[in-house]
Amino acid sequence: MCSDTEKRIRKANEKDMPRILEIYEEARRFMAENGNPGQWTDGYPQEELIREDMTRGNLYLCEDGDGIAAVFVFFLDEEPSYRNISGGAWLNEEPYGTIHRIASAGKRKGAASFCVDWCYEQCRNLRIDTYKDNLPMQRFLKKKGFLFCGAVQVENTKGDRERLAFQKCENKR
Repeated sequence: MCSDTEKRIRKANEKDMPRILEIYEEARRFMAENGNPGQWTDGYPQEELIREDMTRGNLYLCEDGDGIAAVFVFFLDEEPSYRNISGGAWLNEEPYGTIHRIASAGKRKGAASFCVDWCYEQCRNLRIDTYKDNLPMQRFLKKKGFLFCGAVQVENTKGDRERLAFQKCENKR
């Protein structure tokens, strides 16, 4: 297992694209094999979306001694899909950071956890969503201190657009 001192977060760039695409492919395969075949279908996230994330400066990588260990999107702006929540409520309406499309290369334990911890260091009020069948992610989020808040409808996806919404903030654990 790679120690946290060997890991670092950096913004993705064009030369990282082949490995990023591989990691997302590995994540789709993992989800399908673990009871969640419907979340990232039809090659989602597509290369065009990944490039948009990169252009916006929102695509990050976790690197360790063996290369890229995880990829994720993080930004400190409002997520339009989070404006309306059903079956619950957000913990607060303060400015927040959003995490999307987190995927581990699956080679080292702790990469996704390191990414989420890094995001929390950047902003002590985080929101994230996941598909209803993504039980490993739901368990992970609860372990990381996120609380279930309700359901949101996401854009940029086919089929079932409802996602389970989670939030973590300093004053609620």
